[in-house]
Amino acid sequence: MDLANTRRYAPASHGFAWLRIVCALLVIFDHTAPISGQRPIMLPASWHLLPSHFGLMAFFAMSGYQVTSSWVHDPSALRFVVKRVTRIWPPLLATLLLTAVVIGPLFTTLSLGDYFNDQSTWGYVVNGASVLNLQHTLPGVFVDNPYPDSVNGSLWTLPMELFAYAIVLLLGVTTLLRRFPFAAVLVLVALVAVDTRLMTTGGGSFLSVPVGATVTFLVPFVCGVVLYLYRDRLPLSPAFAFALVLVQVAVHFTPVSAFWLSFAVSYGAITLVHHWPRWLVVDEKWVRNSYGTYLWGFPVTQMLAQLGLRAAWPLAGAAMVLSYGLGLLSRRYVELPTMRLRDVLLTDRRTVDTVVISRSVIESADRQGGAGPVEDRFEVRPEPLVVRGPGGGDQHGPPR
Repeated sequence: MDLANTRRYAPASHGFAWLRIVCALLVIFDHTAPISGQRPIMLPASWHLLPSHFGLMAFFAMSGYQVTSSWVHDPSALRFVVKRVTRIWPPLLATLLLTAVVIGPLFTTLSLGDYFNDQSTWGYVVNGASVLNLQHTLPGVFVDNPYPDSVNGSLWTLPMELFAYAIVLLLGVTTLLRRFPFAAVLVLVALVAVDTRLMTTGGGSFLSVPVGATVTFLVPFVCGVVLYLYRDRLPLSPAFAFALVLVQVAVHFTPVSAFWLSFAVSYGAITLVHHWPRWLVVDEKWVRNSYGTYLWGFPVTQMLAQLGLRAAWPLAGAAMVLSYGLGLLSRRYVELPTMRLRDVLLTDRRTVDTVVISRSVIESADRQGGAGPVEDRFEVRPEPLVVRGPGGGDQHGPPR
């Protein structure tokens, strides 16, 4: 971006954080309808809009973009796996354990002895931690709710995310991301072809993972991968993103609608985060809690429903507020300590060269949409130096 745009738009990392928390809240909003038992979907059926579907596609597109950036900046299979494991599992394990040992006993219809002696109580934690073989119920918990079949329905997308990571890892270790980035385009074409086939056959499931839905969401993920690899050749234009939306409206009831929607949402999401208004910049601690918010949204909504809040819109509002708050706690007490531990584990002080860089350089790297802080790639010392842009103006902006 040129200097005028850096003053108009926030750093891309801030846009990613904002859009992720918005998408997490959209998912909670949509889940409210079936949990309340008052209506099948939140918005009128004639609108043909399911905000959570858009939110999940945007999630996967952003993940593809950022995880690819993470590999490109640090092409190590071991460090890649450690980063993904320490990102996904600690908040997940905290959610599973608290749900099983705190929420479960409070809301189960069983006695405490029967509840804790039931193998499925601990199976919920063990199977959930495996990710690929999720258990969706706890004994006697939420069984009288309008939606009794799941304690935390949001977890179903986590196995899909693991398959998505595996795509980047495979392309990375085979050096295709670096030497033949067009391989990602071929993967995208193959996924679209498979998705077309599974629309008629269903695809079944692998363990607890629905194959058809997995392929559907891998399409926007690989769209994000492609957008990152070709970021210098594919400009991110808000006008073009809007044109894609208009085309989607025109083809909505045609066979190409599903695939066009994936492309439109993916391109639109990545474009939006790179054009996030600077006036919306806030302290990043308020928008870095999307994962925890997402994990807690479903059980919080179920708890509120069991406590008697069944009107869909009030339930949605209360669930989003409470889940957002729990997301903040998860970020502070689970995610940040885990990331600090990860940094210690991944830092080899014998081989790291200290590089002193100014904040303008941090912002420049950050605007490439990196998955992790620029500080993951450099050891940053505070520097009063300000680098002048081509037009003589100062380049400012907070690092991620």
